[in-house]
Amino acid sequence: MDRIEANYQRWLSSPAVKEETKKTLRAMSQKEKEDAFFKDIEFGTGGMRGVLGPGTNRMNEFTVRRAAVAFGRFLLEKFPDAKNRGVALSHDNRHHSRDFVLQSASLLNEMGIKCYIFDSLRPTPELSFAIRYTHAVGGVMVTASHNPKQYNGYKVYDETGCQLVPSKIARYLEIIAEYPDELSVEVPASPEKGETITFDKKIDDDYVALVEGCQIHPELPKKGFKIVYTPQHGASYENAVRVFTECGYEFFPVKEQCVHDPDFGATKSPNPENPEAYEGAIALAKKISADLVVTTDPDGDRCGLAYRGKDGGYHLLTGNQSGALLIDYVLGQRKALGKLSSNGVLYDTIVTSSLGVKIAQSYGVSSERFLTGFKYIGDRIGYYEALGHGPHFEFGYEESYGCLIQPFVRDKDGIQAILLYSEMALFYHLKGITLGEAFEALQRKYGFHDATSISHAFPGPEGAKEMAALMDRLRKNPLKELAGSKAIRIEDYLLGVIREEGKPERASALPKENVIKIVFADTSWLAVRPSGTEPKIKFYVEAVAKEEKDLPAKKKAMYDGLFAELGLQ
Repeated sequence: MDRIEANYQRWLSSPAVKEETKKTLRAMSQKEKEDAFFKDIEFGTGGMRGVLGPGTNRMNEFTVRRAAVAFGRFLLEKFPDAKNRGVALSHDNRHHSRDFVLQSASLLNEMGIKCYIFDSLRPTPELSFAIRYTHAVGGVMVTASHNPKQYNGYKVYDETGCQLVPSKIARYLEIIAEYPDELSVEVPASPEKGETITFDKKIDDDYVALVEGCQIHPELPKKGFKIVYTPQHGASYENAVRVFTECGYEFFPVKEQCVHDPDFGATKSPNPENPEAYEGAIALAKKISADLVVTTDPDGDRCGLAYRGKDGGYHLLTGNQSGALLIDYVLGQRKALGKLSSNGVLYDTIVTSSLGVKIAQSYGVSSERFLTGFKYIGDRIGYYEALGHGPHFEFGYEESYGCLIQPFVRDKDGIQAILLYSEMALFYHLKGITLGEAFEALQRKYGFHDATSISHAFPGPEGAKEMAALMDRLRKNPLKELAGSKAIRIEDYLLGVIREEGKPERASALPKENVIKIVFADTSWLAVRPSGTEPKIKFYVEAVAKEEKDLPAKKKAMYDGLFAELGLQ
């Protein structure tokens, strides 16, 4: 009997599995059975994330139980005062999110650990803040971020409010591995049970006050400047409404998308990376002639925007483009007010556009790059904080629409983002400049950049093998040329080496991860990264050209050449 069938039969025969769930199992097709049982659901760059339902490769009460009990053991090992300091937990609007939080809190209480929960859903950045607010030893956020409605997920945080980086999560993963049978995870019960405390309103007030404190020019006149806002049915709604109202903005919520609907019934996509996510908001913007459209994803940590152009139409900005604009605005205005540190630093990732770094350098701000995942940025902030000296944090962002302006949160913060994006758009509006015109000015100054990504799915057990084979082939035979430009540097983060033309091979300072990045002579680059939470590979490309008109053809040639080399459509 193979692994898939053995796992399937184990679930069917277990008295722990409800009869209703067994009916679902019996109704599975062979393909559904294979995908649900071919492996154990894993922790990746964004925690544990998967489709809801029965199975070892699914989000359900048993896989959550294993994750929660292992996290409790991990914290009790690491912190002598873990029981008293406790754990903060939150969740988004998805199916079973609240159930998984209450289940986790109950399990941790059995282990003697105090828990803090909210009275309902709260965004990811507020969970990060709550850990710091309570001096808890860790945190749990139940969310699948921007994934479709059939998904949910489980993210764990350290005592600083940052997701656990590989060096810190290693022991936790070892403990999880001690539970090969998720159906029979026993709770190491404590003689004295922990309690679960529900936060009062003050934590919301304090978080919102700090967000509002991120403003650089709160005095800007806002009358007549209209903003359309949507939370995509998610957790940012209540905080965002407060922030917009208290800061005096004229905003118009997309009402049908402000309902905390786990089925995302009024949006085509909850992901700000997808153009369909903006359709409802842009329709409302057209009716009222709004100047700006802002959206957060379901757990409220990422933000996308669209602006009204001089042509009257609405134009989307990518995370790289909006991030570059905000870097220039924040650093420029801080400098003008004498508030820019002489030892400032910008944090981004290896798959983020190089434009932001060029802008930061022009203001005398240094930069550090990390692997994909905002946890590395949050961890670096904490590193220098613990050290007691080092560069002053000015801004952190990544290409996937996430940024952080002030580090009272140690994850990307969509509430901070919508406020500062709104302020930036208002600032330019008062000068008669659209965000498109502002970005064009940046391009003229620093060069034309077009950084995008394409995902290719590899579902099921065969998909995992295909992904591994593709990465192995690219690693052994990296591209030597693409779109007429020679490869000059190969960064292989799994092997931990950087090979650069004319220089000896050197070790990478970053943790090992299955990512390959190739930089070309014209400063264009590509990166290939299998997802840590989904069966897909993400292909990143940044085309760099002297003229804007040359970017589309350059980008297409890069993707066409890469996919042809890898045998993909």
